[in-house]
Amino acid sequence: MKNPFKGSFNIDFYTNQSTIKWIVLVVAVIIGVGSIIYTNSLVAKLKKGEEDKIRLWAKAVEFSSSPDADPSALTFISLNLITPDNTLPVIVIDSATQAINQVMNVSENLTVQQRVLEKMKKENKPFKILIRNGEGGTISDVQFVYYRNSYLLRQLGTYPYVQLSVIAIFAFIAYLAFSYSRKSEQNRVWVGMAKETAHQLGTPLSSLIAWVEYMKGMAELEGRDDIIVELEKDIKRLEMITERFSNIGSVPVLKSQNVFSVIDSSLNYLKPRVSSKVNFKINTEDQELTAKLNKPLFEWVLENIVKNGVDAMSGIGNLNVTIGELSESEIFIDIADDGKGIVKGGTKDVFKPGFTTKKRGWGLGLTLVKRIIENYHEGRIFVKSSQADVGTVFRIVLKG
Repeated sequence: MKNPFKGSFNIDFYTNQSTIKWIVLVVAVIIGVGSIIYTNSLVAKLKKGEEDKIRLWAKAVEFSSSPDADPSALTFISLNLITPDNTLPVIVIDSATQAINQVMNVSENLTVQQRVLEKMKKENKPFKILIRNGEGGTISDVQFVYYRNSYLLRQLGTYPYVQLSVIAIFAFIAYLAFSYSRKSEQNRVWVGMAKETAHQLGTPLSSLIAWVEYMKGMAELEGRDDIIVELEKDIKRLEMITERFSNIGSVPVLKSQNVFSVIDSSLNYLKPRVSSKVNFKINTEDQELTAKLNKPLFEWVLENIVKNGVDAMSGIGNLNVTIGELSESEIFIDIADDGKGIVKGGTKDVFKPGFTTKKRGWGLGLTLVKRIIENYHEGRIFVKSSQADVGTVFRIVLKG
């Protein structure tokens, strides 16, 4: 059955993942803030209701103490109003002596009562009860009614924060699990592709080696050693490519290598294969610096970065490699070109699959570079700097 929605809703989630993450984050914040505002409004309404209850109770007690009160009204008040709410903690104190006169829904322990009273003073303003005597209704005493909001109301006030915290923790754990699963899947794809590529190259390569050995003994090719030499160069190149893919498809062996020697050898290999108008230079104060490397894979890294730099310079310019010691346990390698630079905002995306400025590029070279440095060498690689029409500097950090 034909999908009626095909083509009508098409989003490239990978290339727009940063924007999508921000949208999801903003929506989550709006939902969270909205939930807190709504809950707080409910809490405010319930709090107002509890405040009115205490105010009415205080007025009822004050009225009942009046000598001029109507007996029938007193009966109604005593039956309907002077009945404390069993959910609201209340403490009544004498204004003159500060002694506790009455306690409701609070422990009988005096220490606990004093502690609760201090909390009440901080949370809510007290209500006055004016006690009048029988001679003209003059005020003989003033009492203060302190109270706390009900336990249910206090719980309701903290509920949205607890709920959102639990959701945030769960979402964070789910995100970590999803990210780990995605990276694990990507690793399996890379390893699988590398193994299959090495396998596919290995079969015809073995056949080519055999054919070259056979051709060396052919009378028809006597005096044409140049053909054999060129074929052997191509075979060595294919063997190197096969070895690289084979190393990616397995656990690579890292050995302590002289960094200057490896880079110098790699650049000497690349010089005749790129534009002759590119000047190569290695800068270092210590040619004996070493790092743990897998030479075939590291040479692949250099080849990718150097070729990208040459392309950025349109085959004309300077490419400088600087080697130095970052710390006692780390060395750095800066690879700088004076090409057109990376577009503004693109330095974060250069290592993502599919990112390329070339018309026929696949956008996998620097992705592979990042995986080789970070996954296999446990190092770091990043764009140290890039300016339009000035050039780009890639920095590699490796364990010494």
